[in-house]
Amino acid sequence: MKKAIITGITGQDGSYLAEFLLEKGYRVHGVVRRSSTEAFERIQHIKNDLVLQQADLLDMLSLIELMAAVQPDEIYNLAAMSFVPTSWTQPVLTGEFTAIGVVRVLEAMRRVCPDARFYQASSSEMFGKVREVPQTEQTPFYPRSPYGVSKVYGHYITVNYRESYDLFAVSGILFNHESPRRGKEFVTRKVTDGVARIKQGVWSSLPMGNLDAERDWGFAGDYVKAMWLMLQQDRPDDYVVASGVSHSVRRLIEVAFAHVDLDWREYVKTDPKLIRPAEVDRLLGDSTKARETLSWSPEVGFEDLVRMMVDADMVRVEKELREGIIRKATD
Repeated sequence: MKKAIITGITGQDGSYLAEFLLEKGYRVHGVVRRSSTEAFERIQHIKNDLVLQQADLLDMLSLIELMAAVQPDEIYNLAAMSFVPTSWTQPVLTGEFTAIGVVRVLEAMRRVCPDARFYQASSSEMFGKVREVPQTEQTPFYPRSPYGVSKVYGHYITVNYRESYDLFAVSGILFNHESPRRGKEFVTRKVTDGVARIKQGVWSSLPMGNLDAERDWGFAGDYVKAMWLMLQQDRPDDYVVASGVSHSVRRLIEVAFAHVDLDWREYVKTDPKLIRPAEVDRLLGDSTKARETLSWSPEVGFEDLVRMMVDADMVRVEKELREGIIRKATD
């Protein structure tokens, strides 16, 4: 039985990856930080099948002890301070987790289990103020946030450890990938949650920032398969993972509201405070290399993804109304 370590297992990607690896017959060890409150909502349905280990990307010794105890075949580093707007208010902490944290994991692996295979979660936010459209593995980075800058560091330190120590270390440059498990602070889930609340009378409007920003959106459940495929190759390399189609935030809003028969223009209000200090206008990925080398392709299209998320939020909001957790605006 193969053993895998997943940092960030309680997040969206971590939960889908854990499901995928369990189906493949892996023994899955999930890294969780010690906390006074446990946030296991996304993995509650598989928690009994996992081995949860306490460690922290800020604590080198905890990572070394983790690697020694597990002796993993594969390591997936998905943990990060991953919400871009928060990286502006907590830039130092973002750097500690999202940049230096990668070094700590790689160094622990190098010292304890150098034959393991390592996956680093890189991001399309590294492209930032894009130099070309679409973006490939060769497109120069121009990050536009502390999060993007930190991800560039994590990406290149992975390349350096691969080339300097002959480690099997890869980076997946994943473009935006969403699901019903996405945090409500992210724009896709903010929209689908808002649509559900408006449809059911809890909210009367939805404040939004830049509606013209364009992103290449896919389904997180599809994208974790690409992570695994990267670690099954004969040689380590980096790959862009993307749908190859970009849509504006406005189009996202149109599809979400239309799914519940509402006209978005009656409810969406633009709030200048929600616009980033340095905007990333258009991200569009070219995943030709991943499609040809990994035989990977996304299965869920953009509109189906948005409808899936709206449906899930409608069910959740209905449940919260029944249980009295939230109330209609007229109550």
